[in-house]
Amino acid sequence: MKNPFGFVAPLEAPVLLPVNDSSRFGLLLLCLMSLSLSGCVRRRMTVRTNPPGATVSVDNQVIGTTPAATNFVYYGSREFRIEKDGYRTETVVQKIHPPWYEFPGLDFISETLWPGEIRDERIIDVELVPKELAPANEVVQRADSLRNQSRTGIVTAPK
Repeated sequence: MKNPFGFVAPLEAPVLLPVNDSSRFGLLLLCLMSLSLSGCVRRRMTVRTNPPGATVSVDNQVIGTTPAATNFVYYGSREFRIEKDGYRTETVVQKIHPPWYEFPGLDFISETLWPGEIRDERIIDVELVPKELAPANEVVQRADSLRNQSRTGIVTAPK
């Protein structure tokens, strides 16, 4: 800007507003509120069986008896092993797909910026099958067959 004498005036310094304690407190309160409103995704899987009371292992880690629940962090394939006396042991490989809000890029928003909590709950239902016991006469015949085969030195696999 030129003054009436033709000289160029220097730039003026920006005006700083005074900061008092109440505005500092307000800024601190705003920061704390924004941190408390940050997002969170809670992931939980529950294994239920019919009949209940079976022991459940997820990826070779025992999580309890059914209905059993545990938290998880990552999506992908999980191996569930379900055991109960009198029933056949079941091994189930279950693929747990991520929901749309957990895709790369969106996961930052849902886990960090989204206000509140998002719950992702998965339920795995397994129907247990009773063990079938072989009749006693078949077991005795198989034992006699194995005994005879071992005497001759040639043992064949069961049919």
